Amino acid sequence: MPEADAFSRAYWEAAAEGRLLLRHCAACGRDHHYPREFCPHCWSEDVGWRQGSGHATLYTWSVVHRNDLPPFGARTPYVAAVVDLAEGPRMMTEIVECEESALRIGMELEVTFRAAGADPAGEVRVPVFRPRR
Repeated sequence: MPEADAFSRAYWEAAAEGRLLLRHCAACGRDHHYPREFCPHCWSEDVGWRQGSGHATLYTWSVVHRNDLPPFGARTPYVAAVVDLAEGPRMMTEIVECEESALRIGMELEVTFRAAGADPAGEVRVPVFRPRR
């Protein structure tokens, strides 16, 4: 289960509210994900949070049939994927609400959030993607 720290707390709080946050660099104007305290494109530290559209396209995927690590083993099979967010960054995620046979590179997706479990601050939700409605 992900653990929020002082840096990532805003990201996890937004996810709990059903919002996907990205890091945005004021110096070069690019968004990035995985959240970092500096821009991986220009190395500027002038970065902040910005709400993403939640839209993406499927870049690649793999169906996982065996995973011995909790809590993943209880959810097999599942679709591990890399998506291209509309804002530019690529993101590792999971595809839900879609049959494996319907998956296509380039298919349009939208973010949704799945409960990952509870922590002392409340329910932790993680972004996953489903076919765009």
